[in-house]
Amino acid sequence: MSLVKLTIKGISYSQTQNGAYALILNEVDGERKLPIVIGAFEAQSIAIALEKEIKPPRPLTHDLFKSFADRFDIVVKQVIIHKLVDGVFYSSIICERDKIEEIIDARTSDAIALALRFSAPIFTYKNILDKAGIYLNNPGEIESSNPDDDGVLSTPETFGLDSDTNSPTDIYKSMSLSELHEALEKAVQDEDYEKAAKIRDEISKRES
Repeated sequence: MSLVKLTIKGISYSQTQNGAYALILNEVDGERKLPIVIGAFEAQSIAIALEKEIKPPRPLTHDLFKSFADRFDIVVKQVIIHKLVDGVFYSSIICERDKIEEIIDARTSDAIALALRFSAPIFTYKNILDKAGIYLNNPGEIESSNPDDDGVLSTPETFGLDSDTNSPTDIYKSMSLSELHEALEKAVQDEDYEKAAKIRDEISKRES
């Protein structure tokens, strides 16, 4: 299976749901976005790693892991999002020490937080992107305007949120597939990636 390189577009911050965030990954050689719902701590850790100027007074867990790895000459070579089951993404961290490569299972949010600290590339398999990727009608509208970014990493952004973002997830379970696809299209148009990810996950569960 072929690998597709991803970059981080930003994080969607919810004003209405406690602990609900969507990490937006961007296909490097395409227009698809891969939104992944993550927790508040992981969102904070990723945002701090993206904002180079921010230095927490005490190391976060991912910073501690980086210091530990540096001390023992462990390098994170790359992160691969290798599986999607019932809306849950599974990832592997590819590490190297003394020219010996090891593969470690990790939550996707943790793997990406570490990839940022090691400047390691992030990949997923084409079939996962085909299944869970979202196309934008006007992808150029939210692309970074900074010519120095060169497609590597952009700073976090706050994407638009619907007034009904706080609707319980259970509402999607009562909707038909056609209604879910319509809701997904609207969420994408509104750039509400948090909602889009949840609707997409419900569709994925039904079609798997």
